[in-house]
This record gives sequence, C-alpha cells and structure tokens, in this order.
Amino acid sequence: MQLDASILHDKLKTFFGYDAFKGDQEPIIRHLASGGNAFVLMPTGGGKSLCYQLPALLMEGTAIVISPLIALMKNQVDAIRGFEAGDEGIAHFLNSSLSRQQIADVREDLLRGVTKLLYVAPESLTKDENIALLKEIHISFYAVDEAHCISEWGHDFRPEYRKIRSIIEEIQPAPVIALTATATPKVQSDILKNLRIQDARVFKSSFNRPNLYYEVRDKVDTEKDIIRFIRQRPGQSGIIYCLSRRKVEELARLLSVNGIKALPYHAGLDAKTRSDNQDLFLNEEIDVIVATIAFGMGIDKPDVRFVIHYDIPKSIEGYYQETGRAGRDGQEGLCICYYSYKDIIKLEKFMQGKPVAEQEIGKQLLNETVAYAESSQCRRKLLLNYFGEDYPEDNCGCCDNCLHPKTRFDGREHMCMVIELIETLREHFKLEHLANILAGVSNAMVKSYRHDELELFGAGKDHDTRFWAAVIHQGLILHLLDKDIENYGLISATDAGLEFYFHPTELMLVEDRRFSEGDDDDEDDIPAAAGSGADPVLLSMLKDLRKDVARKLKLQPWVVFSDPALSDMAILYPLTLKELSEKCQGVGEGKARKFGTPFVELISRYVEENEIERPDDFIVKSVTSKSGNKVFIIQSIDRKLPLEDIASSRGLDMDELLSEIEAIVSTGTRLNINYEIQDRLDEDVVQEIYDWFRNEATSDSLEEAIQALGADYEEEEIRLVRIKFLCEVAN
Repeated sequence: MQLDASILHDKLKTFFGYDAFKGDQEPIIRHLASGGNAFVLMPTGGGKSLCYQLPALLMEGTAIVISPLIALMKNQVDAIRGFEAGDEGIAHFLNSSLSRQQIADVREDLLRGVTKLLYVAPESLTKDENIALLKEIHISFYAVDEAHCISEWGHDFRPEYRKIRSIIEEIQPAPVIALTATATPKVQSDILKNLRIQDARVFKSSFNRPNLYYEVRDKVDTEKDIIRFIRQRPGQSGIIYCLSRRKVEELARLLSVNGIKALPYHAGLDAKTRSDNQDLFLNEEIDVIVATIAFGMGIDKPDVRFVIHYDIPKSIEGYYQETGRAGRDGQEGLCICYYSYKDIIKLEKFMQGKPVAEQEIGKQLLNETVAYAESSQCRRKLLLNYFGEDYPEDNCGCCDNCLHPKTRFDGREHMCMVIELIETLREHFKLEHLANILAGVSNAMVKSYRHDELELFGAGKDHDTRFWAAVIHQGLILHLLDKDIENYGLISATDAGLEFYFHPTELMLVEDRRFSEGDDDDEDDIPAAAGSGADPVLLSMLKDLRKDVARKLKLQPWVVFSDPALSDMAILYPLTLKELSEKCQGVGEGKARKFGTPFVELISRYVEENEIERPDDFIVKSVTSKSGNKVFIIQSIDRKLPLEDIASSRGLDMDELLSEIEAIVSTGTRLNINYEIQDRLDEDVVQEIYDWFRNEATSDSLEEAIQALGADYEEEEIRLVRIKFLCEVAN
C-alpha cells in the first residue's frame, strides 16, 4: 500500500495533533505500509508507538501489537480511542485482566472488522482459542514492542518472546515491525534472527539524549541526600528506582513523613493500588513514584524532571531505558545513580543457583555497569559506545565526569603493555584476567593457566587491577581493543590497536573513580567521604581525642566513633548528646552516652573560642512504622527466639534480618545473640573472628573482614560475630 504524502500528514494532524513527523517516523511508516519488515531502534521519547499506530489506522485489516505490559496496553488503547472519535472498537487489548464478557466484546469487534489495533501479551498469543480467532481476520502487520525481551542478552529477557515467530507462521504471515528503545549490536542480531526478519530495513536513531544530565554518587547517607535533592525541586515530577520491594515501601514512607508527596509501585501491590498510584503520578497529584523496574515502561509522562537509582541497575540497557523516562519533553532531565560495590555483591548473590550460562551473561552485564559507575570518562561517551555509537566530543558538558574532570595522563605505555599481553597469550581472555596478570595478582585462574610464569606477569604491579581495568575499558572505547560478546566478553586487539602498538602516539587516559564499600544498611562501614566539607582543624582535634579515649579504654579507635561520625561532628558541630545521636551517622543514644561527653565538650569549646556559626539543621524524620520491626526484633532476641523464626515471621530473608539487626546495633542498642552463635558456630571460630575485630580491624567494614579472614569463614559467621563484638565492646 503506497501512502500519499498529503494524506499521511493530514492523518498525522487529525489523529495525533502533530504538524510534522519526528526523526525516521515517516520513512518507517511508508516502508511498513508497502509490505516491508522493519527493525526500529529508537530511544525512549522518540515516538516509537506512532510508527505502528498510524499505519494501523490507515491500512486494511487489524494490526497485532505484541507487548508485555498490561498498563501500557490500556494507556495506548485509551489514547487511540481518544484520537479517533466514534466506535470504541477501533482499538482493543487482549490479556489476562479481561472478564469473559469483555473477551466476547473484543471478539465481536474483530470479526466485524472495526478493530484496527489489537494489543496482546505474548502469553495470550499462545492460547489456542486466540490463535483460532486471529486466523479468522485479516492481519495488516505484526508489531513486536519491547523487542529486546527476545534476547537472553537483553535486560528483560522473556522466554515466551522466542515463540512469537512460530505463532505468526501458524496464524498467517504478514509484515513484522520490531521496536525497542535499547539494544546492543548483539541484542539487535538476536532479535532479527529469532523473528526471521534478517531482510528487515533497520531504522536506528541516535542514542544521545543531550538534555539528560548523568551523575553517579557515592552511596553514603543516601536517604538524607535524596530528601535534600527533592526538597530543592518543589513540585517537580520524579521516579526513584529500587531493586527490592521492601526498600520501595520503606523509602516511599520516609519521603512521605518528610513532606514529599510520594507513593510506592511494585508487583507485590494489588492491581488496583498499582493503577491508582500510577494515575495519581500521571495526574500530578503526587510528585514522586518510588518503584521497582516494574514501573515506567511505556508510561507517557513527558515532564519527569529526575530519575534516581537508589540501587545500581543490573545492566546498562536497563539503566539507559529507566533514565530515558526523564526529560521526554526535551527539557532538562537529571539522572542520579547511587553506587557502592556492596550492591554488586548482593546482585551477584541473587544469580547463584541459576543456570551457568545465565550466570555468565548476568555477570558480564553487571561488570559493564560497574565499569560505567566507576569510570572517570564522559558518561555520554560510555553509554553511546555501549550501544555501538561513537560520541565525537571530548567533553559533553552534561555529566559529573565532564563537569569535574580528573587529571589525565599519557597512557601510551600502559596501552602498549595491554596489547602486548593480549598478543602474547595463545587464547583470548576476559578483561579481569588480563588486569590481574598485569597487576601481578596470582589467583586460582591465573595459576591454572600458569600465567604467573609469564614475563608480563606483574609488569604493571605499580598499579592495581582497577587501574588496568580502566585502561582496557578506554582501549575498547577508542576501538584499539574489541570485546567478543558471543564468547562472554573475551578481549582481543583490533587492527587499529596493533597499528598503535607498533607506532604509539600520545594517548591521554584517566584513572577510574574510587567509591566507598558501604551503604545505608551498614552505616558504620562507610569511610569518610573525601572533600566532605568537614572543618579540618576540628576534625584533627576530634581524631586526637578519639585516640586518647581508645587508648584509655584499650579499644581500637574506630570502636569509639567511626570516621564518618567524626566527619559529621566536624561539619554539624553537635553541642549535646542528643544532637550527637540525631545528627551523626552511626551514633545512637547508647553510643553517645558511652563515649560522647568529652567529644561534645571539645566541640562546644571550639565553637565558642572560634565564634563558629553552626549550619542550619537538616534533620530527616525517621519512619515510625520502621520501629515496629525494631521493637519486634529486640523483644524476640530477648526471648532467645531462633533468628530464622524471627526472619520468617516478618517476611525477611536472613540477609535482610541481619541488616535490620546491624542497623539496630549501629544506634547503640545492645543485643545478646550469644544463644544463636553458640547454636551455629564453633567456639574457636567465634574467638578468632572476635579477636580479629578487637586487635587488628581498622574499621567494622565487612568487606575488610572477609578479605582478611579468608575463605575459611562464611560471611554470615563474620556478621554474627561482628554484631556480638559491637554489642559487647562498642555499645
């Protein structure tokens, strides 16, 4: 079917109210209407849905739109019915949410030939009765939305998507248009192959969203930082993504009690609550939605001004798609992500028990996310490179790394060393393995290949593995190195890389950023943030005082107060024990009473002698309902109930319960879990871990303890003894 240009533009105005097409929309529509297969790669906000909605309204028959999202189906059907006044049968959706009578109405409209667009979930498409129904109607084309779901390498793989082609063959052949906002070259290849549309014309828009600002923040005092950030933007719409439903609920409550209009959204809520919360956000009756990734796909709210990731996402595709919900109107969109390596460890734990191939894919996607978070390079350049696109500018002027660049160094010798190592090895290896060889890290894999005997082993031991990983990542972006996605990320040198090796020229590189390893669940793990604005003179005096107090009590200094606590004291100048416990992280009432008096006396003298003006208070109100868990846990431990029973009665896993207990202990509350430790752990194990915390630990960092104590002890054992130590010595 050939579409006349004047008719096409007239219908665009009539149905959608637009005067002109955006980007590749017009050639896509013309190609599809003429009977061709199409693959559309268009970032969020680029206008993908119009590419199948408009031709569906103009062509004979019914277009079948395959989508995984019930909320999206309802929104788009309502929108189409709004565009085309008259018979509401023009658009329908067919999924598990419909009653028997509603299904009968859909069937009748389809057979009458009035329905131009039918949205179906892939699960609904496989049902025999639906296949039989679709065989009876004329189909204009099939649109596969969110097509990245086809690929195991996509961020939202769904096995039922891989059956779509065989079902199309069974119903009746027709042109296919596959659409997605995020697809790496590997995912794109998988989509075309699985749908058997290798002949499809590919329409690929730029992934660059110049109006979005990208920033990665250290995950230190995150909730307080988020509240401050939102309060500075009153009335603006935003989305906050968390990985767990529990954190979604907690954070939504916390924002609400601090005067921010916020609601939760996750798959554990009933359908009506989810729908109501979504509508309240769309209608601007609330400002913020706190959600799992279940929220936002296909939701058309153009004026979302910020997207915050409380937890690091599992993949760059997921991150790009979620941040893409900001600034769809072309105005400013702020994309803030909080990062700590502890979150990566948690995500890796979630993968355990999955098939090996799935774990390998998941780890590789996660490694890409870590590289993005820790990199000091332009974030826009990193994102576009991931999707196979080059960004020509050296400084985008709209990300944290470009606005606050790190010092560059000439890395030609380092890059040549990487390329020489790659060419020396008989086989190709992953990035981490190459970095370990150059840094001289002799782990099990390095030994198994006898790579610790190589001439280049430890050739770059002046730098650690993170430095070498950063060099290799920058080599990939500069196309001096290549990564084989099909083979789990094996690294090779490109022709350009070999040319550089033989004729090296100046190569300006940057080192990666360093982040703390703690998070909000374990506040005492957090090292003091560099450049935190603490009064350096007072901070030095407080550290000297801590050393004296620790010496008198025969304790390690960190047991008295952590570095972040001292840093807060040197910023906020607390003058009473109450202020000390309310304002300083990791200091509760018990700890303040036990150790705080000489510290507040020192601060009071310092403030008076130096005529210090204290900063305006910024106090975050805590959520009272959270204390319900706290009281229950304290009472249950007092009654010596097994921790597993306490966890299951509150719907927690053991990791979550230990985090709750650690949070209680960090406020200075004493708990006696000796009964649990005696039941679970050998006495000599307890003694060795306890002695390490008393005599050798420089902080209560779990990661430091795991590294120092080695593989002989499980993480859970170390956490239990750490709780015992903090209760008996620090609190």
